Amino acid sequence: MLGTAPIANLHHAVLETQAREVLEASWDLGMRSLDTAPFYGHSLAERRIGDFHRAHPGRRFAVSTKVGRRLEPGTSAQPTGFVDTPPLRPVFDYSREGILSSFEDSLERLGLTRVETLLLHDIGALVHGRAHPAIFDQALEEAIPAMRKLQAQGRVGEIGLGVNEWQVCAEVLARTELDVILLAGRFTLLEQGAEDFLDQAAARGVRIMGAGVFNSGLLAGGSTYNYVQAPPEVTARRDAIAAVCGRHGVALPAAAIHFVARNPAISKVVLGLRSPEQVRQAIAWAAQIPPDALWEELRHGGLIS
Repeated sequence: MLGTAPIANLHHAVLETQAREVLEASWDLGMRSLDTAPFYGHSLAERRIGDFHRAHPGRRFAVSTKVGRRLEPGTSAQPTGFVDTPPLRPVFDYSREGILSSFEDSLERLGLTRVETLLLHDIGALVHGRAHPAIFDQALEEAIPAMRKLQAQGRVGEIGLGVNEWQVCAEVLARTELDVILLAGRFTLLEQGAEDFLDQAAARGVRIMGAGVFNSGLLAGGSTYNYVQAPPEVTARRDAIAAVCGRHGVALPAAAIHFVARNPAISKVVLGLRSPEQVRQAIAWAAQIPPDALWEELRHGGLIS
């Protein structure tokens, strides 16, 4: 599944032509679903997907998008990680009206009348700090019921959360039902703290979309971990895992993808890709099936749970 934050100018500007080429390559190589959000590029991701849909009426991606941030005129006072964005400011809004308004705006940008998946974006204590209890209550009392209404109308296929914190997922599931959760960066070759939660979600029939499988780059040749420079101890662990992969003839990024995909709770793996070359490389990594002996050696060495 294609993650579209990179083609919405995450950290670096991407030309319209390159974004279109990424979508075309993804479609041509059989990647027919994607994940996006109004927040990505402050509307750029959804607009670029919509331009693709309008240019190719016979090609419609199965789209997952998000609610929880409205876009209003202005510029962001805080850095968001996206560059060269339209003059729109993302504002958290988990109210019923905010959810419905954001959804309608997304459909217009995407050139669609419905989406396959609608996710409530970035609730959690790490994001909202002291405001988390109030936001959590509003999510349960207003946001999720509004999303369920859209689902009942047939405008949304499934509803859930799109977050970086597994703990808030457990909090929500203790109070209500969800269809799906996009969990980014918390179940990877470098992090397995969410493993018990994944088991619980699977037992509840909640599908997990595994995102951030490269931990923002460290497992794919980069130096960043969770979007900051990786600390030496994490880099050393990455290098030890890479050495085991090398002994088994498996590329580290291929192992990162398959480690997530092989968990029974994971329904889709989301890969953020910036160029057609990255799309082709990701498809190649996905086709490289690691042997069981690789996982056994990693477990024996204490490098995975």
